[in-house]
Parts: sequence; C-alpha cells; structure tokens
Amino acid sequence: MRLWLIVAIVAPALAGAAFAVLYLWPVDKPERIEVLAGDPGRGAYLARMSGCIACHTNTEGGGKPLAGGVRLPTDFGTFYSPNLTTDPDHGIGNWNLQDFAAAVRQGISPEGEPYYPSFPYPFYGSFSDQDIADLWAAFKTVPPVAEASTPHDMLPPFNLRMGLKLWRGLFYVPETFDPDPARSDLWNRGKFIVEGPAHCGACHTPRNAAGARQAELALHGASKLPDGGKSPPITSAALKRQGWTISSLQYALKTGIMPDGDVFGGSMGEVVRDGTAFLSEEDREAIATYLLERDG
Repeated sequence: MRLWLIVAIVAPALAGAAFAVLYLWPVDKPERIEVLAGDPGRGAYLARMSGCIACHTNTEGGGKPLAGGVRLPTDFGTFYSPNLTTDPDHGIGNWNLQDFAAAVRQGISPEGEPYYPSFPYPFYGSFSDQDIADLWAAFKTVPPVAEASTPHDMLPPFNLRMGLKLWRGLFYVPETFDPDPARSDLWNRGKFIVEGPAHCGACHTPRNAAGARQAELALHGASKLPDGGKSPPITSAALKRQGWTISSLQYALKTGIMPDGDVFGGSMGEVVRDGTAFLSEEDREAIATYLLERDG
C-alpha cells in the first residue's frame, strides 16, 4: 500500500515537472542581422524559388496572393497555411526583420513559439542575411489582406504546440550550404537550390513515424503525401534509369512537360506553375545538373 501511495504522489509530480520544463524550454535563438538594404526584386525571385506563392495562395478557393488558407491534410491533422500579407492584425505587418529571420531560418514565431514542420523552415537555414533582407523587402510590398488565418486542426496530442520542442530536439537539423570546391559553380548553385530554398527533399524524401525526414534516404521518393499521392525518387541513378537528361529536366522544370510528352500532375505541377517556371534558364540548368550528377 505504501508503494502505491508513493507512486500516486510522485508520478503526478514528475509529470507536472516534465510539463513545466517542456513549456518553459526556450527554443528561439536571437537573430542578429545588421541593417541591410533589401532588394525586393531579388526577394520576389527567392520567394518563387522557395514555394511561398504556391503554399500561401489558395487559388482553388479564390484567395488573394499570400493570404493563406491552403489545406494540407496529414496523419497528424490538417494544416492551413497562414496569412503572410502585410496586414498588421492577421498577417505579418507588425513584424520586423529580426522576427522574419527567426521565423524563416529557425521556425520560431515572434512570440518565441515553434512552428509546425509543415513549414519547411529547416531548408531555409541556408539563406544568408542578404537573402533574408531581400525576402523581407519583397514581402513588405504585398498588399494587406484582412483575413484571419485558418487555425490548424490537429489530432491530440499533436495539438499541443509545446510538444514541438521535443520534436525539434530529436529531429531538427537546419540545412546549411557548404559548397563543394571540387564541383563547378553551376553544380553548387543547383545544390544550394535543391537542398535549400526549393526544399525538394520535403516531398521526395520518406519520413519516419514522427514525420521527420529519413536523411539516409534523401530524394529516394516518398508515399502518403498530403495530396494522397506519392513522389518518385529523384536520385541521380533513378533519373538516369528513367531516361532524364540535363536538357530534358531543365525543360520540364520550365514547362511541366516530360520527355514522353505527358505533363507533371498534382503537387509537382503546382511547383512548376508557381515556382520553377519563373526561374532563370541558368538556375533550372543548375537544378538539373545537380540532381543528375550528385552522388547517391
């Protein structure tokens, strides 16, 4: 009886202590960016490369640019992309450059709360301070839309945002860009785009039961995508087996037309329509070069 009494007293106390630690665990790191003059044109280009338009514009629902509302169903619940317009109440109109940098590169809100990894912030860790300043300059030109973001509809226990701190501790590895001096500038440019802003691995890498990417299977394809489909492997070996060349892949990233005359569908069609179609020929060539010549 004494043992049960001790357990009854200690267990809730330990659970409460663990809850308090998780709640108070700070995850944000101060972003110290020197005041930089941003180029909104370059920032808009980076936003296209990063998929911001596709993920935060509800074209099917007639939504306005970057006003959010795109639905993303998953096994953990349904995510809805937030309003990223300059509206001060419902968007990011009250943010500053430091807030923006912490959100994009760390996945942390101005209030210090972690964002769900449906926002591919780990890939944006490769952005330089100048990239962030340019993006911020571009976002400040977006007209405000006074529409509240749709709240995420998460299943328990994933609706407890503090649990993301534990997830980050276990799985969060920000991407950084480390050029390979043995490779060409074009190859390295493709590496930066594929592993960074374009976040190709977000859809083309399988995930574990906790929703974290399996790094050892990077770009090997994935099932159970939010649209219900699956993504093919885009490793160098897989692409070559399917007959892709740098030229045909570069063309497909511009037009959506594959070598057999068929077109990309689903999410990849949106990626081309709202993203890669706007990139320069050189950047599309860089992506194709990296994917077809990378190891693995």
